[in-house]
Amino acid sequence: MDKIPQGAIIGIDVSRDWLDIHCLPDDQRLRLPNTEDGHAQLVDLAASHNALVCFEATGGLEWRLWSALDAAAIATRQLPPAQIKAFAASRGTRAKTDRIDAELIARFMAFRPDAGRTIPHEKILLLRALVSKRGQLVETRKRLLAQIKAHEKLGSAGMFETMDTELKELLDHQIAQLEARIEQTIATDESLARTARILRSVPGIGPVASTMLIAEMPELGQITGEQAAALTGLAPIAHDSGAMRGKRAIGGGRRLLRHVMFQAALVASHHNPVLKLFADRLRAAGKPHKVVIIAVARKLLTIVNALCKSRQIWANPAI
Repeated sequence: MDKIPQGAIIGIDVSRDWLDIHCLPDDQRLRLPNTEDGHAQLVDLAASHNALVCFEATGGLEWRLWSALDAAAIATRQLPPAQIKAFAASRGTRAKTDRIDAELIARFMAFRPDAGRTIPHEKILLLRALVSKRGQLVETRKRLLAQIKAHEKLGSAGMFETMDTELKELLDHQIAQLEARIEQTIATDESLARTARILRSVPGIGPVASTMLIAEMPELGQITGEQAAALTGLAPIAHDSGAMRGKRAIGGGRRLLRHVMFQAALVASHHNPVLKLFADRLRAAGKPHKVVIIAVARKLLTIVNALCKSRQIWANPAI
């Protein structure tokens, strides 16, 4: 039987137009519009039940609701979709509807009362939006450059040269504007600016990696190195049974942040004096390249977490 903590739990499946709601422990169900009026009704419901409200990360559809609940001092949690999916599989739930999803979210929260994220403060929310948009534009530019190369190989570059040049210039300008806005947002907050200086003092952590760490892991410096690795999906997952020792693998966690940490680890493995020695030892021991980079990324994350915890600038520590 699911363990239900004190107070009610409201699970919500958030879609563009609707909020499908399941309330524990009384199994009340209802549907509200995903509008300001719907949010106000949900605030009243949560307040009357002294409820914890939880929902999946949906790529942004939940942000207006989350802000409205936070403004009303309603306790909230944003849950990882992968964990909800795994929980559904563990219960043998194969059917999928908005009502079923809302109930699964509520029951997962009851089973794992420590799971999920609380809402970050306003500057972090802004940074996350800016970083996300920058990432989209960088990916668009990358695809455009690949298309330009393909046109050159096919001999059709002249046909699209003006169009491609103008589009690339536009993307370059928009990316530069976003980067300036990101730097301004960090610079105008003393705590974020200090954290950015700490992160960028570490060889291998540049402006993109530092901003992504600040935006996507506000817990940095408040958790252990092992917890940081798990949140990023850099902790090795065991596959052992009896005398069998399976191959360790990484997975889960915050995918975008993990990708950025890989890129930072590639740089750190050659230019960070501590991590270069670490990477060289692993290579000398015959470890594959991917294993080396994952290990460097995990150690790099442990270092920046420790520095943020102590609020110290990098000084070539032997961590």
